[in-house]
Amino acid sequence: MRKVSFFRLRFFVWVPLLLTLVFIVPGIGAPYVIWSYDFNAASMTARPRVYTRCTYAGIDGVITEYPDNGQCGWLRFGPRTGGF
Repeated sequence: MRKVSFFRLRFFVWVPLLLTLVFIVPGIGAPYVIWSYDFNAASMTARPRVYTRCTYAGIDGVITEYPDNGQCGWLRFGPRTGGF
């Protein structure tokens, strides 16, 4: 019968990721991903879309912003309203 070893390296791969999140998230903010957006329908004629509103969803709720340059990013870092 073979003895099971719980101290293999693959069991601890998640530890650096967890430590990174614990130290980085308070500094730069929690990650929010794009949830919805509005754009100007008149800008669809052979030009890139001009976004007028971007809504991002994250662990603490949603953030809505109105872009100045007409572009929405896929990921945004925002302030956490709650603690760990």
